[in-house]
Amino acid sequence: MPTVLFVCTANRYRSPIAEACFKRQLEGYSNEGDWEVLSAGTWTTDDLPPMPEAVEAAQRIGLDIQAHRSREISKELIGRSGLTLVMEHGHKEALQQEFPQQREKIFLLSEISSGVPYDIPDPIADPSIGDVAEEICKLIEDGFEKILALANR
Repeated sequence: MPTVLFVCTANRYRSPIAEACFKRQLEGYSNEGDWEVLSAGTWTTDDLPPMPEAVEAAQRIGLDIQAHRSREISKELIGRSGLTLVMEHGHKEALQQEFPQQREKIFLLSEISSGVPYDIPDPIADPSIGDVAEEICKLIEDGFEKILALANR
C-alpha cells in the first residue's frame, strides 16, 4: 500500500492540513482505497488536538481536521512511508540525519510541487505570516501526480 507522510513541527497545523488536503485530492482517484495518508511532527507530544487556528484555516478551504490528533515521528512511521513531505528545510535535514536509511524519500513539499525548495512557515510561531492553508493545498494540487508517482515507486 503506497503511503504518504506529511511532517511539520508540532503536527497541529501544517501537516494535518496537508494530510486532509491530499486525502481530498485522492477522492475519486481510481486507487483511492489503496493509499495510506498520515502526518506527524518532529517535535510534539502524541494525541494533542489541532490548533484552533488550524481548524479555522482548514474550514475556510473546505477541510475538517477537528478529529486529528498529533503524532510524533518514529522510525516505524517513516519506515513504512514511500514518501515523506516536510514543510521546512530544518525538518528535512533533521529527518535525514535521524533516519539516514530513508534519506532518498524525504522532500520539501514545495520542492516536489513547484520545483523550487522553500520553507512553508509556521503561522503559530509567526502569526504575521498569515494563513498557509491555501498555499499547502495549492502545492498538493499542483504536485499531485508527482506525489503519487514518487510514493508509488
